[in-house]
Amino acid sequence: MAGVTLLELMTVVVVIGILTTFAVPMYRQYSMRAQRTDAKTSLLRLQTNQERFYLQNRRYGAAADLPALGFGVPAVSEKGAYAITIAGANATTYTATATVVGGGALDQTRDVECQTFSITAQGVRTATPDPQQRCW
Repeated sequence: MAGVTLLELMTVVVVIGILTTFAVPMYRQYSMRAQRTDAKTSLLRLQTNQERFYLQNRRYGAAADLPALGFGVPAVSEKGAYAITIAGANATTYTATATVVGGGALDQTRDVECQTFSITAQGVRTATPDPQQRCW
């Protein structure tokens, strides 16, 4: 009668442990990169709504105009992982920023590569600290 020896069973357990050691951190990194779309989507939606607001009011919307731009108060991204702010809004420009906040449906606070995303009226996209230029 053939069976599985304890040595064979322990070998399988060790191989599974080694694979898990590499797979779990890689999956977490992938998941964090994928969840950055929450910030990017919110900023692009805000940019579109800013252009609509500009056509009606001949100026870009400020922080007080966030409800008119489709955001609640406080303004957060769709999944609640990023706080949305607008700075320097006037008749010619604005800078919208999405900053990581804790406690949302997603916890992006461990994403040390991309803590803030910004977009301007001219479409300039930046992120910080973004050491490898791959946030946007």
